[in-house]
Amino acid sequence: MSRAVALGVPLAACALVCALMASTVEAADDEPVDDAATPPSRIVIAHRGASGYLPEHTLPAYALAHGMGADYIEPDLVLTKDGHLICLHDIYLQATTNVDQVFPDRARDDGRWYAADFTLEEIRQLQAEERLGSRFPKGRSRFAVPAFTEMIELVQGLNDQTGRTVGIYPELKAPEWHRAQGLPMEEELLAVLGRYGYLERGAPVFVQSFEAESLKRLRALGSELRQVFLMAEVAQYLAFLSAEGIGGVAEFADGIGPAKTMLERQPELIGWAHDAGLTVHPYTFRADQVPGRYDSHEAELRRYLFDLGVDGVFTDFPDRARAVVDEP
Repeated sequence: MSRAVALGVPLAACALVCALMASTVEAADDEPVDDAATPPSRIVIAHRGASGYLPEHTLPAYALAHGMGADYIEPDLVLTKDGHLICLHDIYLQATTNVDQVFPDRARDDGRWYAADFTLEEIRQLQAEERLGSRFPKGRSRFAVPAFTEMIELVQGLNDQTGRTVGIYPELKAPEWHRAQGLPMEEELLAVLGRYGYLERGAPVFVQSFEAESLKRLRALGSELRQVFLMAEVAQYLAFLSAEGIGGVAEFADGIGPAKTMLERQPELIGWAHDAGLTVHPYTFRADQVPGRYDSHEAELRRYLFDLGVDGVFTDFPDRARAVVDEP
């Protein structure tokens, strides 16, 4: 057992029990995935795992998300110095690990510790920590930064044990920056996915990125996986905010992942995307950060899922989104 797995064993075991007891979630058919396979009409995507309850991008958070009924679990991915994909939201380590204590002299001149400056073995010496002070208390239990392969093996193991088919929804973080560091991400991603049987058309995987060129590069490398173009409320995405612009996304992606506020301001984006054959998966829905215009977290979810008609939601609280999606 690797050290990264061992550090998360206590809470991972609890989450495994939760997964095994998730009887309210209908088990997937045992039929193998084929070219005609399609995702559910509305999906719950566990944003960085069940990150509303446990530190993001840790094996316990991923396991808990599985047990809470997520359809897909999202790992953000960055590369280590020796070319391993690890699950981490930022290219920096200091926000969610104790790297400043373990390697105090390894920051760059800008005062940040970059994952790309550390080997996987060095990453395994760190403890993962909660980013937000209002969530899982620091110092309780111990967590590690997992390798992408460990995340996949956990999800596949839980799928075997529960009879469900929970997919993975990896995001390539800053691929252009990584390429400039001599660490191309797209090739390594496809290599890992291939080893674990995720390259078939219709496999339970979405690949996402904020960078169109990265998604185009994956297509050039022969990938037929479903791809999602992430969009934020910044100037570089303005060119896509029209029927023509959204239609152009269909040339390199199968869906869009806009910030949810973009859809509040411009709900016609959803219709344009659907007309272009694209799915719409907005981010991020948080029960502890509900916009003032909504009476509850559930009311916000219902607005997007049923009134606006999005195809899925990224959420830190997959159990609550699951309950809304499954409402009669």
